[in-house]
This record gives sequence, C-alpha cells and structure tokens, in this order.
Amino acid sequence: MQYKKHIITFSKLGDFITQNLETDALKSLYWSARNENGWFTEDNVKLAVENIAKIYLNEAALEKFAQKYIQNERQAPQKVGLVMAGNIPAVGFHDLLCVVLSGNIALLKLSSSDTAVMLFLINKLYEFDPELKNKIIIAQRLNDADALIATGSDNTAKHFEYYFASKPRIIRRNRTSVAVLTGNETRAELADLGNDIFQYFGLGCRNVSKLYVPVGYSFDKFYESIEYWSTIRLHHKYNNNYDYNKSIYLVNRVPHFDNGFLLLKEDDALVSPISACFYETYESEKHLKQILRENAEKTQCIVSSDARFENSFKFGEAQVPKLEDFADGVDTMEFLMNL
Repeated sequence: MQYKKHIITFSKLGDFITQNLETDALKSLYWSARNENGWFTEDNVKLAVENIAKIYLNEAALEKFAQKYIQNERQAPQKVGLVMAGNIPAVGFHDLLCVVLSGNIALLKLSSSDTAVMLFLINKLYEFDPELKNKIIIAQRLNDADALIATGSDNTAKHFEYYFASKPRIIRRNRTSVAVLTGNETRAELADLGNDIFQYFGLGCRNVSKLYVPVGYSFDKFYESIEYWSTIRLHHKYNNNYDYNKSIYLVNRVPHFDNGFLLLKEDDALVSPISACFYETYESEKHLKQILRENAEKTQCIVSSDARFENSFKFGEAQVPKLEDFADGVDTMEFLMNL
C-alpha cells in the first residue's frame, strides 16, 4: 500500500536527522532558523528536530500508528490546506505527516516565523522520494483546499471559521498547559517541570504557564530545583520580557515571587506572559478537579507527579508528545480518513 512507501521515506528522514545532529548538514539549518526567528536558538531547533526524528519518524512506531487507521488505499485524495503556526520549530510537522500517511495531498501555508526549518525537512523528503512533490505542495492561498487544518489564535480562528464554513475543518485556538503540584514532589520532578516551563522559552501551547498548588504551598524548593535554567536570561528576547514584566509588577505593586529569571504571580488566568508563570491555590482534590474541568477547553495538557491525573503527563514530558497525542484532543487521522 502507498502509505508503507511513505513510512519508509519518513523513517529515512528520521535516520538522516539522528545521524547529522552535530554535523554541518544540520548546523547550517540552525543558523538559517536563528536568522529567520530570534527565538529559534540552535538548542531549540536541535531539540525540535531530534524529537521529531525520535518520536514521529521511527519506522516501527509509524507502522503501528498507520495500521490503526488505514485499511484500504485511498482512491480519491483530498487537498488538505494546512495553516501552520510558527511559535516553535516545525510545530506543524505532525499535521503534514498525518495528511501524507492518510493518502491525501497537503497544501502548506507556512508561517513566516518557521519557514527555514519546515522547508529543510520538506526538501529532504523530496530528495528521498521525488513523487512527494505531488503530495506536499507549498501554497500561498488555500482556495483549492477541500478541507482545512489551521492553527492560530482565537482571533484568526474566527476568520478561518468564516472563510471555510462550507468545508470540513479542524481549527485550533489558543491553548496552554498546566502543572499540578501537591508539595510532595522530589527535586528531580521539579527540575523536570522546569523543562516543561522553559523549553522553547515557554512559547508553545504545551509549555506550562500555570501552576496549581495547595493552600500554603512554599515555592522555595521549586525555585531551588529549577536554578539550572538561570542561563535563560542570557537570551536577549527572554531577558527583555523578564525586565518588562518585572517592572510592571513593581510599578503597580503587584505581589509576586522572583528568582532572577522567573516571576510567579497568583492569578486565575491560564496564560502567563513570557518569563512569568501564574499560580492558583486549591483547597482539596475535589476543588482541584473542578478547576481543571472548568478550564479543560483551554488546556492543551496537564503535567503531574507520575501522571497521576487522568490524561496527564509526567513532569518533563509535556514537549515530547507521542504520535497519537493529537493537538486539542482532536484525532487528526480520523478526520483525514473520513474526508
């Protein structure tokens, strides 16, 4: 079947990435990405493509994933418009992978913030299988699309809903991720939580921007455990955000905690600004579960100790979703197979 050929091609891309993370073949990509987007540091681009190779492009994992959905060869491929975000490197790659595996045609509207990385990966796929040029098409307009998968803000989502009202669509809005703390976490777990907060500078929807803590929680152990992230202040964009938000809190006399690179502020809101993290207290597990239910539609994922809460991840795993961890909890492959 055609999808088996695509799996081989994608696994070749995974092998290429794994074998060249430290070679000039990928170092040129790191430079290009950083020049295009100041948030895309070498470490962040390397982390993103390494995770893609390790998690998405493993041949055995792809085979198992595809077999769950694909029983018959698609006879009439649909053109699926993909409006991609650009907040973290290659964030739209999973959607592209799903469209190709499902036997459809991807019309890509790349983000101007993430052109270098995506084009690099796509051109490599073309090298391994030139026929994919008919399956993966860069497009400036999506008028010819039969269906749409779009990722953007709440405001852009309204426009997508209006212009594609007559077509099948998945339209993703603003979401963020949260962490549940009990006060019994180990230092290692809290250190892993630091990765969930700081990787990609907190720009992704899978980054933790809100902490739920029990009444009376002390942040001393938390701050001590994430100290290894202190060098994040050396990045000028992050540091500018930190200085700005700190000055706002100080001028307005807003109560907050500060360790020199992360501001903690008690706030009911879910989405905190870059360099800050909001927290909210809960009185009991029943109260906590009620809060989580009320915010479920705005939450991308939950992290907790040993993933003790339903559908949650362990600390440190927010940025390593598996193939079947679909954005917003909407099964992209099922949507594509039913077009």
